[in-house]
Amino acid sequence: MKKILQFGAGKSATCLIDYLIEHADEENWHITIADVDVAVVEAKTNRAACTTAVSIDIRNETDRNALINDADIVISLMPPALHYLIAQSCVELGKNLLTASYVDEYIEQLSTEIDKKGLLFLCEMGLDPGIDHMSAMQLIDDIKSKGGLITSFKSHCGGLVAPESDDNPWHYKISWNPRNVVNAGKAGAIYKEDGQIFEYDYRSIFCQRDEIDVAGIGSYAYYANRDSLSYIPIYHLEEAHTFIRTTLRHPAFCSGWNQVARMKLADTEDGNLVAKSASVKEWFSHKLYEIEHTALTWQGYLELEVDEPFRDEVTVLFEYLGFFDDKPIPAHCTCSADILQWLLEAKWVLHPHDKDMVIMVHEIGFEIAGKTQNLQSTLVVKGTDQLRTAMAKTVGLPLGIAAKLILNGTIQLKGLHIPIRKEIYAPVLQELKWSGISFVEEYK
Repeated sequence: MKKILQFGAGKSATCLIDYLIEHADEENWHITIADVDVAVVEAKTNRAACTTAVSIDIRNETDRNALINDADIVISLMPPALHYLIAQSCVELGKNLLTASYVDEYIEQLSTEIDKKGLLFLCEMGLDPGIDHMSAMQLIDDIKSKGGLITSFKSHCGGLVAPESDDNPWHYKISWNPRNVVNAGKAGAIYKEDGQIFEYDYRSIFCQRDEIDVAGIGSYAYYANRDSLSYIPIYHLEEAHTFIRTTLRHPAFCSGWNQVARMKLADTEDGNLVAKSASVKEWFSHKLYEIEHTALTWQGYLELEVDEPFRDEVTVLFEYLGFFDDKPIPAHCTCSADILQWLLEAKWVLHPHDKDMVIMVHEIGFEIAGKTQNLQSTLVVKGTDQLRTAMAKTVGLPLGIAAKLILNGTIQLKGLHIPIRKEIYAPVLQELKWSGISFVEEYK
């Protein structure tokens, strides 16, 4: 019997758990799921016979190592900051590891040891990053195999609310880690467009946006996502004049979040300011004061910082989140980011029958046989309900499929990888297609 160990049973774990349980009998698996809250795990597994629920403090090395040592493969859905603890233990104990998170500098430092021990660490194996890499590389490899020269590459992805469940002015509901929503855009962005390098920090990134029309769904804004340039050599697209990876949001969301960033409402270093704020309204007034170090009113801020056409819209957005309310700030909020997350989780809640939606679009310009062509490849996935969300499907299923393919010997790679190689993306994308997660391609 093969033993799968999964760390984390949060929002993105539901469909992964479903997949592992569904295939457990035919693949002869036992699945152990470790989380701080056993009740959450048992609710998602329905105490299936092939599963074991374990409560764990992931920082407890003894308990962590005992679980990892007994596993054939480890899947981590923990917050990115905690992956390194699991990765260290996997290297030490000689276990393969799957994650949906970016390869950071700490995981990268383990690459030599991963190679020495003949292990496979497959990271960025979720939606974005994950399905974006696999689908992009499939298109890129296909174009190049036909002698094509790729001149422009744009990849857009967003976890959104489905139109039928869209009932707030931000046109957004939370279907994944709320803290990641709060931290959106903080890493800034750098990318290449028309041969020029553009770089923007957090306070300006939401101003630099364009829109794309998604057939049958509507128009969405996109803003640059993190460091696009680092993926140019990974995708082997040094010849491309344009290379950009972006995040999709409703245009109103970008208008509002632009002001969230400019007012530092997601700050984590302003505990003193929060400590002297009894209510949300008082905290917000203090944030206004920080801008000019004077008693700036909301109307004064609008006139100072917001273009006239957007002032009413931003006011509606901020009123909806409760920034002007006298609501007491709860004790657990020790910085602005905590307050913002608390407000967002109350207002952007995905109700039991709500559906979220994932949209991914690749736009590729290329030349072949002297002819210029443009390809648009589009994925739209809607969730089933509050638990089996589109986000849970598109993050969890690639991890589950990869675990199966590694355990049954279909994937035999070793080392530290992301899913850009054909031996990974071809079988995973094929099974995703069978699960209803597939792209529609249009040549223009």
